[in-house]
Amino acid sequence: MSQLKIYPAAGTWSVRANGAVIGESTRALEVLHRDYPFVIYFPREDIASAVLDPSDRQFVCDDRGEGEYFHVSSPEGVILNAGYTLTAPTEAAAQLRGYLAFDAAKVTVERI
Repeated sequence: MSQLKIYPAAGTWSVRANGAVIGESTRALEVLHRDYPFVIYFPREDIASAVLDPSDRQFVCDDRGEGEYFHVSSPEGVILNAGYTLTAPTEAAAQLRGYLAFDAAKVTVERI
């Protein structure tokens, strides 16, 4: 049984890479997964695609499915494997298809 909960994220959310805003959305989703901190997923069209470069690293999660990572270009250089998307989501995560999430230890994700 999946321990995944998905909600509309209230307000406006932004993602910054080394201070540069690479995306902003009022349509983000908040995902709760087991006892981990929540993760904000952004609609792909709300993120600057020019800063995303595909990574060879694959994303695999038993509750969310499979996907791919992206490196993020920033003013200070490339941040490796900083974002990911689900290319083959589980049934429980199907609404996350077409969304991007980011590693909050590598970029700044915040409500503004």
